[in-house]
Amino acid sequence: MGKLEVNKRHKESSLLNTAFEFFTTKGFSKTSISDIVGRAGVAKGTFYLYFKDKYDIRNKLICHKSSQLFRAAVHELRKTENYETMAFEDRMLFIIDNIVCQLAENQALLTFIAKNLSWGIFKTALTTPITEDDINFADVFNAMLLEAPYEFKEPEIMLFLIVELVSSACYSAILYQDPCDLPSLKPHLYQTIRMIIRDHQGEAKKAK
Repeated sequence: MGKLEVNKRHKESSLLNTAFEFFTTKGFSKTSISDIVGRAGVAKGTFYLYFKDKYDIRNKLICHKSSQLFRAAVHELRKTENYETMAFEDRMLFIIDNIVCQLAENQALLTFIAKNLSWGIFKTALTTPITEDDINFADVFNAMLLEAPYEFKEPEIMLFLIVELVSSACYSAILYQDPCDLPSLKPHLYQTIRMIIRDHQGEAKKAK
């Protein structure tokens, strides 16, 4: 990688990190582009080389931060001794539990993502890595579907339901302990996720 490309990625990373700091402390509406570029130490024109506006950097931040969560979870999943023999739903629950634990330890990140996340942005996060270190979770998810011994009916809807359920339930449990704290919620939440997955489970795949 050339020096010019390294410098370019450094500036983009600096802008993302600075914007995240402002959005999670000062708030999105009270943060200006001038705030971001001033703290990041770049010219205002440089900002527009990477982002269209404040909404664009917010959306890309959500994608970037979501991808980091998935990357860490998938990394831990692949380190497990029984990874190769784990059932699809067990792999999904491992990833979900790891992400939930990460969010419980970083409530500023949870608040930022949960307040701004939409399915459209989430799909972008799944399929469009923002930096070279980000993971394409769509590839991971599709590989898990292919490795499962059965077909799935409408897997995108299945994933949508799981994401919406986990996002809203964990947001309330982690931040407000409502209707209960996270440890008390998990058994009910994960059982419901298993039911969603099984409801979308189709025919067993034919042996090749």
